[in-house]
Amino acid sequence: MRLPSKMTKEEINKVVEETIMEMGLEDCADTRIGNWHCRGISNGEKKRLSIGLEILTQPHVLLLDEPTTGLDSASAFYVIQALCHIAHKGKIVICSIHQPSSEIFYLFDDLLLLSSGETVYFGQAKNALKFFADAGFPCPTRRNPSDHFLMCTNLDFDLIAEVLERTQLCLASSKSTMEMRKSEIRRTLIETYKSSKLMFNARSKVQQLKHNEEQGIKHYTGSTTTWRKQLCTLTKRSFLNMTRDIGYYWLRIIFYIMIGISLGTLFFHIGTGNSSILARAKCVSFIYGFMICLSCGGLPFFIEELKVFYGERSKGHYGEAVFVVSNIISSFPFLVLTSFSSGTIIYFMVQFHPGLTNYAFFCINLFCCLSVVECCIMAVASLVPNVLMGIGIGTGVIIFMMMPSQIFRSLPELPKFFWRYPMSYLSFASWAVQGEYKNDMLGVEFDPLLPGDAKVSGEKVLSSILGVPLDHNKWWDLTALATLLLVHRLVLFLVLRFVKRAKSPKLWFYAKKSLHIGKRCLLNDKPSVSSRKLAQHPLSSQEGLMSPNLAM
Repeated sequence: MRLPSKMTKEEINKVVEETIMEMGLEDCADTRIGNWHCRGISNGEKKRLSIGLEILTQPHVLLLDEPTTGLDSASAFYVIQALCHIAHKGKIVICSIHQPSSEIFYLFDDLLLLSSGETVYFGQAKNALKFFADAGFPCPTRRNPSDHFLMCTNLDFDLIAEVLERTQLCLASSKSTMEMRKSEIRRTLIETYKSSKLMFNARSKVQQLKHNEEQGIKHYTGSTTTWRKQLCTLTKRSFLNMTRDIGYYWLRIIFYIMIGISLGTLFFHIGTGNSSILARAKCVSFIYGFMICLSCGGLPFFIEELKVFYGERSKGHYGEAVFVVSNIISSFPFLVLTSFSSGTIIYFMVQFHPGLTNYAFFCINLFCCLSVVECCIMAVASLVPNVLMGIGIGTGVIIFMMMPSQIFRSLPELPKFFWRYPMSYLSFASWAVQGEYKNDMLGVEFDPLLPGDAKVSGEKVLSSILGVPLDHNKWWDLTALATLLLVHRLVLFLVLRFVKRAKSPKLWFYAKKSLHIGKRCLLNDKPSVSSRKLAQHPLSSQEGLMSPNLAM
């Protein structure tokens, strides 16, 4: 989806293989990334993989936020070395770095040091030590240059020194950095930079680039693949993920089968005695009232899938409609397997109303209920910030939708306001339970309550005891349930489309505001814009070069 649809499969595979080789991932090319039960590739390989996904489209500018965080020294060096290789191919690589080692520091060509938003140094990385030495703060012989820069510019060290003084401890440091407070050192460095040739070179370069900004920038418009290719790719990936992850569906299928066996033994061969009337109602209520709550177990996996979706949607690879449809297609076989495996066990062990049509109705009815509940859980997962809140809110929503159904009270006994109208019509459990009541009891005769009386028909049980309306058949109940399923899918689509994107206008407003502030600062002798080098030439030698077209 990241590459143009006009490319053939062989061309795409070639680009992928070249990217794998460029990032040094050929040794783990056939290894799974890993999850909670599969170790997979290492953290350093995951970092390089995420970078490889971004350079797949050959962008002109690559922005990275602390790409070495959480990595050991060898993995961190490998990641930065790979970025250095990308930069030497003519790309612009800009990254913030967290506690770099001296080996990593010497790989950088240009360096921008910021302290509380103020520029302390901007120029070639190899000249930074000379700049600090000329300002009166030379780096000790055995100290990492990046650590020395942090010691000189981070104001938090003043607070640490005060605490240590109060506790009568001393902070081992060089004499030049301890005789002055960090705030004074920072102020001296900032003033030194403002009066240096480095700042004037940077300002002149920025002013030169401003004259070229009207040439137009080639904007990245997202995926260039067709909707059909997006759907096929997402469906295949989602199905593969569901198949490999035992916690996504396989574990829940096992639980459904175990509960089905338990329920079948509890109501084994329920029969048609007068006591079986309430027993059948209890069995149906248990199936559609409590079994489907197991679908909440899929919420952690939905949240992980949504994280991938949000990241890829923000880059324009595909939209919400493709994601929802692909999820429907990929989850369909697992939901069918869940409903028919557990439904078959329950149906034949309990011995509901026999007949192929009745059996098919029971399993399809259960399938629709599971699909509706999963859709509700996905909508909740897209709204909550973490798994614990999602499980609590998701379970509450499902129970709330069960309340206006025959599981707790018959429909005529429900309060007319809100619960009967409109909630009983919006409750999936209401349609599912009354449809299964009709499917199981219509055409069945039960033993009389008193000896010698006539047998009790299923129709009489439905109308007088269970309060199920008989003005429409069970297929209308199933149709209403299927309609609710479509409505829930539409709600999921709307939630994905508008809820997470509601922040975008605000972020765009703050971005524009920051841009105007940056321009004013530029005119007030506060340069804050830097430019990366092309190929292997440092910034200071690019006085006459034009700004490249950017494609993010």
